[in-house]
Amino acid sequence: MHNLPFNQTGRWYRGNLHTHSTRSDGQLTPAEVCALYREQGYDFISLTDHFTEKYQFPITDTTPYRTTGFTTILGAELHAPATSLGDPWHILAVGLPGDFAPPDAEETGPQLAERAKTAGAYVAAAHPAWYDLTDQDLLSVPAAGALEIVNTTCTVHTGKGDSTGYIDRLLSQGHYYQIIATDDAHFRPTRPDWCSNWVMVRSPSPDPTALLAALHAGHFYSSQGPEFLEVTPLPGGTGLAVRTSPVRTIHLTGRGASNSTVAADSDFTTAELDLESIKGPFARLTAIDHQGRRAWTNPIRL
Repeated sequence: MHNLPFNQTGRWYRGNLHTHSTRSDGQLTPAEVCALYREQGYDFISLTDHFTEKYQFPITDTTPYRTTGFTTILGAELHAPATSLGDPWHILAVGLPGDFAPPDAEETGPQLAERAKTAGAYVAAAHPAWYDLTDQDLLSVPAAGALEIVNTTCTVHTGKGDSTGYIDRLLSQGHYYQIIATDDAHFRPTRPDWCSNWVMVRSPSPDPTALLAALHAGHFYSSQGPEFLEVTPLPGGTGLAVRTSPVRTIHLTGRGASNSTVAADSDFTTAELDLESIKGPFARLTAIDHQGRRAWTNPIRL
């Protein structure tokens, strides 16, 4: 439990890691996307347009839209053949170099993900529930160290934005994945899909290089509103002391049905969760506020 983000130096930075613009199938220009998130109080975004021949393999340059208090990390949503259902892969790569080469005809999704990781990117499997990835699909991409637990546009457009089951199932089998919540915003006005899910990154500075290093290190949590302010092991390692923004429920969950939960009819901000009841190699925290909005820590190695 030594690698928790809550005792790291620096401050929290709010960011969206999955977003589209008119460089691919989004409805706003890159300048408009950056302005929208900046005006909503975000500290950074990664604009991840679809990296396909149809859109001329864009790594959208968002550096002109960086300002004091707002920055960007270059990225893309990568695609290559093929999942077990025969669909193109959707692989999120945050922190790509601007000259990242397009895939050739022989490159598979796992190979493309590995090349992105080698280039320094933070690689995640996008919206696995949305296109029914299998566990074996995910395990075939070892370069993807994170999974999207929830994706706004998949929730809004198909009702298949929640991939919690994938994360818990793989964790219970001993496979560690970080947890990210994203918008995957496309900005279609009839179905708003922006500014609903984000990551809170603990970093010594807002420099894109520092933010990317913090993502790689797992120094973040994900949220729809609630805040994790502190998570501290109790003496003897028997539990966790948790401090949050006002919430109604905090779950600590492990393998199978093992859990420890604190819940109340009114808001609270501190709780102690029992680790001795948790089975398996990992545990993770979920906080829920009075509106049903959630926040998730990365899995904690036990």
